[in-house]
Amino acid sequence: MRDTSPKTLSESPEDPFSIHRSASAVLDDSGRVVAWSEQATTLLGHRPGDVLGRPIREVLVDSGDKGLIAEATATCRREGGWIGLLPVLHRAGHRVFVGFRARRVQRLDSTVEWLLVGALAEDITQWEIDRAVLDGLFLRSPVGVVVLGPDLRILRVNQAIARFGGLPPEAYRGRRAGEFLFGPDADLAEAKLRSVLETGRPVIFAEQQSRLLHDLHRELVISISAFRMQDPSGRVLGVTEIVEDVTDRHRARRRLALLNEAGARIGSTLDVARTARELAEAAVPALADALSVDLLEPVPRGEEPAPDARGPLRRMAVRSIRPEALTVMHPEGHLFFFPDETAPTRCLAERRPVLDPLLKDTRGWFITEPDRAEKALAIGVHSLMAVPLAARGVVLGLVCLWRSQRPEPFEEDDLTLAEEFAARAAVCIDNARRYTQQHNAAEALQRSLLPSEVPEHPAVETAHRYLPAHASTGVGGDWFDVIPLSGLRVALVVGDVVGHGMHASATMGRLRAAVHTLAHLDLAPDEVLSRLDDLVDQLATEQRQADENIPQIVGATCLYTIYDPVSRHCAMARAGHPPPTVLGPDGRVRPIDLPAGPPLGVGGLPFETAELELDEGSLIALYSDGLLLADRRDVDQGLSLLRSTLAGPSPSLEDTCKAVEDAMMPERPADDVTLLLGRTRVLAAENVATWQLPAEPTAAGRARTLVTDRLTEWGLDELAFTTELIVSELVTNAYRYAGGPVLLRLIRDGQLICEVSDTSSTSPHLRQARGTDEGGRGLFLVAQLSERWGTRYGRNRKTIWAEQPLSAQQGEPGA
Repeated sequence: MRDTSPKTLSESPEDPFSIHRSASAVLDDSGRVVAWSEQATTLLGHRPGDVLGRPIREVLVDSGDKGLIAEATATCRREGGWIGLLPVLHRAGHRVFVGFRARRVQRLDSTVEWLLVGALAEDITQWEIDRAVLDGLFLRSPVGVVVLGPDLRILRVNQAIARFGGLPPEAYRGRRAGEFLFGPDADLAEAKLRSVLETGRPVIFAEQQSRLLHDLHRELVISISAFRMQDPSGRVLGVTEIVEDVTDRHRARRRLALLNEAGARIGSTLDVARTARELAEAAVPALADALSVDLLEPVPRGEEPAPDARGPLRRMAVRSIRPEALTVMHPEGHLFFFPDETAPTRCLAERRPVLDPLLKDTRGWFITEPDRAEKALAIGVHSLMAVPLAARGVVLGLVCLWRSQRPEPFEEDDLTLAEEFAARAAVCIDNARRYTQQHNAAEALQRSLLPSEVPEHPAVETAHRYLPAHASTGVGGDWFDVIPLSGLRVALVVGDVVGHGMHASATMGRLRAAVHTLAHLDLAPDEVLSRLDDLVDQLATEQRQADENIPQIVGATCLYTIYDPVSRHCAMARAGHPPPTVLGPDGRVRPIDLPAGPPLGVGGLPFETAELELDEGSLIALYSDGLLLADRRDVDQGLSLLRSTLAGPSPSLEDTCKAVEDAMMPERPADDVTLLLGRTRVLAAENVATWQLPAEPTAAGRARTLVTDRLTEWGLDELAFTTELIVSELVTNAYRYAGGPVLLRLIRDGQLICEVSDTSSTSPHLRQARGTDEGGRGLFLVAQLSERWGTRYGRNRKTIWAEQPLSAQQGEPGA
C-alpha cells in the first residue's frame, strides 16, 4: 500500500479519520483500488488480493446503493474532496455504514489518485453530528454563511446567500463583497471583515443597511457576525461570516419606536398648528422624505367641517429632508384645493387612505398644475400616500407623505404605520380644535368687554397693547380703560382678575363696568378702589352661593390714576397692582411713593392716594404683571427692561408701545399682557379763566360780568346768554347754601366748561318744582341749558360743573 496520506491530511489523535486509527485505501482516477490497508481488511473483511486492481463499485457497493455512490463521486470530483457517510458491503455479505473522507492527490508524474480514509459509524458519532451541522449550514440553513480567504475573496457560500443574492453558489467563488453590494455598503462590510481578519476580534450581530447592486430599489437591513478561521498551528485561513436578513424585524422595531415617539411628541399642546407641525416632525425623515398636513378650512378656526367637505384646505405644516422640495409644495398658511383625479382628492372623497407606490396617479396634477408636477418628478418624487385625518367620525383634513430620496416605494406596512400616525394626530387636532373653539369664544367675550377704541383726549395722548395668554393657559382677566372725567380730566385704569377662563373674563367685565360707574361719580382713586373691594367680595360670595364647583375668583388687582391737564395734578392709588412707571420729558424715571395696597377682595384694609404734579410731556406707563414676568423674567429684570425701552428714542407713542412689545413679549405669552401708555398734555393758560368770589349777594352779578367779558374775548358771544344763566344759578346756590368763598372757573377746549366750587359737602339734587314754589328750579335750568352736568368732591371742597358743546371753529384759540 502506498503511503500518500500523511502529507495530504491534517490528523490528530482525536480525529476519527486519523490514519493511525482508521481504514484507508487509494483509488486511481478510474475508481480502481490501487492500495488497501490492514485496518481496511479488519474493518470490512476483504483481503488486499480480493480488491486490488478491481473497480470499487464491483467489490464494495451494493446494487441498491449505486445512486448514492454516484452522487458522492460527482461531488468529490467537483469539489476536489468529500466527507460523508456511505453504506459498504462487508465480505460476509451484509452492509456496513462507514464514514469516509476523500481527498484528491496529485502525484509527481501528474497522475491523479484518490485517498479514502474511513471509520465505522459507531466510532464517528461526533463526526457525523459535525458533518450534519456542516451540511445543514451550507445546504438547508436559512441564515447565510460566507467563507472568505485571507485576501477576503469568497471561497464558498451557502444556499441562503445564493437565494439572498439571486446567483448560484459557484458564481460567488473568487469575488469580493463589493461586487454584490452598493458602494458605501460594500466598503462598510469589507472594513468590518478586514478588522476581524487582522485583529481576531469577532463581530457579533452588527446590523447595517445594505442595497444589492442588482436591486437598488430595495433597502435591506442585515445582521452580520464574523470570526477568524485558524488551523491548529495558528495560521490564519480566512474569515467566516454569518449573514441574516433582519429587514422585517428592523422595520417592526422601528415602527414600534416611531409610534412611541409619535405618541410622546404629537399633542403636546392644545394648538392646532403646533399639533400639525409635531406630526410632520415625527414622520420626516423616519417614514417619509416629505410630508404635508392640510386641514379643512374651518378646522383651524375651531369650527367643525361639513360631513362631505372636500375643501378648501389650509396647509398647516410642511416638512422635507430636501430644501428644494419645499419650493414645489404649497407653503404653510396657503389655502387651496387638490386637483381632481389625484390621490389626495380620492382620499378626501372616499374617506379612506390611498397608496400610490409608483406615483402613477399624476394626470390631475399635470392638467391643472403642470409646472408643479414637472418639478416634483424632476427632484425624484416617486411614491405617495394620502391618509385622512379623522376623529370621532369627522374628517378634519389629510396627510400626504412622499418619497424622493429613498429609492424603495411605500408599502402596505408603511400605509398601516401612516394610518396610526394620522389616527393619533387626528384625535389631538380635534381636541385642539374643540379647545380653540372654546378659547375663541372666551377671547371674543373678553375682547368685547375691553374698549374697542381708546378715545382721543385733550389731557393725554395714549397708546395701548393687549395680548391674550397662550391658548393652553386660557383667557385671563386683564383690562384697561381711558375714562374721560369732568373738567377735562382723565382716568387711566389697568386691572387684573386672578385666574383664567370664562369666569375670570366675566368678572373682569363686571369690574370694568363698576369702574366706569364709580369714575363718573368723580370719586378719588382710593375711594374708587374701596368700593371695588366691596364689589369683589360680593361677587365671590355670590359665586359660592350659586355653585361650589365653579372656580372661585378670589381677588383682583387694580391701578387707578386721575390726571388734570389744567393743574398738571395727578392722583393715583393701587390695590396689589404693579406701580406705574413715570418718565419725565427728559426720559428719566420719576420715583413715586405709592403704597401697594391690598388686592381687591381682601376687605377691611384701607387704600391710599398718592398725589404729584407732572410736567407737560411726561410719560405714564400702566401695565399688568404679565408684561414684567414675560419670558421668565423676575420683576426687577422686567422693570429694568421696561424703563430702558421706554426711555429709548421713538418718533411716536405708538412706536414706543411697539418697541416695548418687541423687547419684552414673546410670540404668545403665558399670561395676559396689558400695557397702557399716556403722554401728558397741559391746557394752555389762555384757555382757562379762574376767579374767586366772596360769599355775598353781589357774587352772582359779578360772575355774570366776568363770564361775559371772557366769552367776548374768546369770540363766544353767542354762548353768553346761556352761560350767564348757568353761572348765575350755580354761584347763587353756592352763596345761599355753602357760605365761604366761591371759586368760578371757565375752561375752553372742545367744550365750554363752567365750574363752581364751594366748601360745602352737601350734594345738590335735581327736582321738579311745583308751580307755587319760589325756588328749586336752578339745577333744572342748568340741566336744560347744558349738555352734561354733575358734581365732584375733593378735599374740603365740592364742585358743580356744566358743559356746553363748541364747534370746531369756536374751540380753537383766538377764534
